[in-house]
Amino acid sequence: MQNQRPSGIINPKYCAPYNVDLAIVRKVLTLSDSFTVTDVNGKIVFNLKGSLMTLHDHRVLLDAAGEPIATLRRKIMSAHDQWQVFRGESTELKDLIFSVKKSSVFQLKTKLDVFLANNTKEEVCDFKVKGSWFERSCVVYAGESLTIAAQMHKKHTVQSIALGKDNFIVTVYPNIDYAFIVALILILDEINQDKKKD
Repeated sequence: MQNQRPSGIINPKYCAPYNVDLAIVRKVLTLSDSFTVTDVNGKIVFNLKGSLMTLHDHRVLLDAAGEPIATLRRKIMSAHDQWQVFRGESTELKDLIFSVKKSSVFQLKTKLDVFLANNTKEEVCDFKVKGSWFERSCVVYAGESLTIAAQMHKKHTVQSIALGKDNFIVTVYPNIDYAFIVALILILDEINQDKKKD
C-alpha cells in the first residue's frame, strides 16, 4: 500500500494512526431523524441536526461540544442526487469541502462518487462509496482503487430494536478523516431515505 499520510479532509484532528470504530445510532421514533455518533465506549463524538424548515435539504454535523463542523446540503434540481458539504455552518462555495453524487441515475446497489473541492473537473472521483444500504453494509474506497478507507456494518441488539433505534458500526481506517466518513454515511442515508419514499 502506498505511503498513507493523514488526509484531513474536514479537519486533520479527526485522523488517527489506527482504526477508529464509531457507532452511529439513529433515533427513528422521533419527529425528525436524529443521529448520534459515539466511540466504542459510548462517548459522543458527533451529532447531526436537521433544520425542521428544510428537513432533508440541510443538515449540520456537530462535534461533541455542539460546535458546527460541517453543513450537508442537497443541491436542488440535480439529476444525480448531488450533495455538497461545507465548512462549519457556511453554504458558500469558498467553504466547499467536497461534493457527492450518485455514479448513475438508476442503481440497484448504491454507488456514490465523492469529489474534493479542489477537484473541479470531476473526471475522476477522490473517493467512491459502494454497497447496500438496506443491508447496512457499505465500503468507502480511495478513488477508483481497491484501497479501503472505511467499512460500515449493521449492529443488531434487542435493545436497539425495542428503543426504536437503528445502530450501525463504521470502521475508519488509519489516517482517514472520520468526520468526513461520518458525513458521507449520513448523505448515503439521506439518499436512501428518498428511495423509500419513491
